[in-house]
Amino acid sequence: MSNLSHYFIAIPLDHALKDYFSIWQDSLKEQLSYKEWPHKQDLHITLKFLGPVAPETLKGLIHELKTIEQLKEFELTVGTIGTFGNPLKPRVLWAGVEKTDELVVLQYQVEECAGRIGFAKENREYRPHITLAKKWAEGRNNGSLADIKNKYNDQRKLYVNEVVIYQIFPSRSPKYEIIQTYHLS
Repeated sequence: MSNLSHYFIAIPLDHALKDYFSIWQDSLKEQLSYKEWPHKQDLHITLKFLGPVAPETLKGLIHELKTIEQLKEFELTVGTIGTFGNPLKPRVLWAGVEKTDELVVLQYQVEECAGRIGFAKENREYRPHITLAKKWAEGRNNGSLADIKNKYNDQRKLYVNEVVIYQIFPSRSPKYEIIQTYHLS
């Protein structure tokens, strides 16, 4: 087992969106059974999960990612409910994120920067989302997912003007701490 801290690169949500999706979470907790409901301060859009990272590698990545600051700020539409996994017991419940050209370019640039430092390229298609709950638990299910998806379909705008590196602290709540911020131009 590695003693190295784990990290990921993400787009943070603004306070209004964190509050908005936290209200969704509070309501959904009454309807669906999940083991983990992320703290509202931990809500984000992942660009790349890094896993355990040595301090020297992290230093190199922090420097390499400065190139993304040349990218322009942009706007995304977020909202609507979706799931990953078995439709009857989905492992992840999420809020959708519009996959714009700007987001695809940003995620590609992050992937390229990480690759130059030695991180493995992600083989799966990038599916942007905001995790609202994960790890299905046996128990209450007071509504069909189809009904829930119809009810939680409101969409909001997110102005993307920064990207961050989060360090993960599994025993804390909130679990994620920003260690580096990059401002888009």
